[in-house]
Amino acid sequence: MRFVRQLAVLLAAVWVAGAQTRSPVDAAWDLVARGQREEAVRLLRGFVAKEPANADARMLLGSLLMEAGDKQGSVEQLSAAVKLRPRSAESHNALGEAYDMAGDAKSAKPEFEKAVALDPRHAQAQANLGGALLQLGDAKSAAPHLDAAIRLLGAKPEAAHARYLRGRIYLDERDYPKAVQQLELAVKLAPDFAEAWSDLGEARKNLFEDDAALAAFEKSVQLNPDGAVAQTRYGTKLLDAGRNREAAEHLRVALRTDPRNQSTLNALQLALRRDGQAAEADEVKKRLEDVIRSRDRGDQALVAAIEINNRGAELEKSGNVRGALDNYREALNVYPDHVGIRVNLAVALLKTGQWEEGLAQMREALRRDPDNSQIKAALADAESQYKTGRK
Repeated sequence: MRFVRQLAVLLAAVWVAGAQTRSPVDAAWDLVARGQREEAVRLLRGFVAKEPANADARMLLGSLLMEAGDKQGSVEQLSAAVKLRPRSAESHNALGEAYDMAGDAKSAKPEFEKAVALDPRHAQAQANLGGALLQLGDAKSAAPHLDAAIRLLGAKPEAAHARYLRGRIYLDERDYPKAVQQLELAVKLAPDFAEAWSDLGEARKNLFEDDAALAAFEKSVQLNPDGAVAQTRYGTKLLDAGRNREAAEHLRVALRTDPRNQSTLNALQLALRRDGQAAEADEVKKRLEDVIRSRDRGDQALVAAIEINNRGAELEKSGNVRGALDNYREALNVYPDHVGIRVNLAVALLKTGQWEEGLAQMREALRRDPDNSQIKAALADAESQYKTGRK
């Protein structure tokens, strides 16, 4: 949805600017209009190679790469556009969206903040900033930006996502009437918004509006049958209504997507038992007990690993990198799935001249978290230094 809005704004800007003189950017837009996006990307790549200071070309290329799922390429092109147009709210917003698509809300946030500072009436930037703050756990700061976006967008379909996020904040705050108000408007503006229907059902459930909650949950799973949260909510509500067999069907679907969800497993074993399917209920109960035991062991390991890692960080701050390295290695042995600890180990290895192992650990960290732009940048910098040092 964001790409479509971004593209529409860019389209208007480029055609106004290019009304008098046709350019390769105009030709790329012609290709986009005909659905020939790959051809447009090839054309723009060639043009940017010859004219690297053309901000319009970089903006369009970055947005097309964003749509195609090339997160790194999109960030590179839109970062260049921002350098060329540092006072453009549109450029900063586009770069923020590229970071956001790459799963890097931390890097997206300052770009959205710059866009809003440059143009407080940029509705999409306000909505995007609210969304990034919410991802980073700052709902209090997110709310006024979402409210601003809602005011600016009015009754346009583009307001649906901002209203959905605002509704989620009200839901978390247990202000269920206001949550219902925002989420109802969200699904009115975007009737196929599955997540909004699911949260609307949750808000109505908490207001004891059982029939309306069931209807909203049902709509959500119809729109997105693979939505584990919606399927669990619907199945649990069916269980409350005594529709045990139907509940079990939807809870089984949820488990196919999220097989270790404790709430879903617990609800399923209860639905099966009430439906007289005792043998399968016992199997599900055993799975639930295994998940709980495994999670308890994992939580204990995580706490221990973080404590060891933090001791390493203190040693590194004091200049004892080799001592820190031993702690990072021990922490990773205790909890191998922690990407942050693996990155700390990689950096310590590089600092002590152990380039090959350090690079290997950094590559493994990126493999485990492929959308992390900070790890990508650190790896690229380390590989460049390694190559330079070997020449």
